[in-house]
Amino acid sequence: MIYLVTISLLLAMLLGWLAVERLAQHFARRHPEFGPARKLGCGGCGKHCEGHCKTEHD
Repeated sequence: MIYLVTISLLLAMLLGWLAVERLAQHFARRHPEFGPARKLGCGGCGKHCEGHCKTEHD
């Protein structure tokens, strides 16, 4: 029983994360004055991955 609850919880968290990402992209398209939505891991990383994030978005 605990196994099913755990799997269900993980699946719900994954689907929730995907829904939030989709909503953020939709909001960014509707409000371009705020700039593009940031991808996970490309913001606030101390600029050590700046080149990676720029090539990913281009």
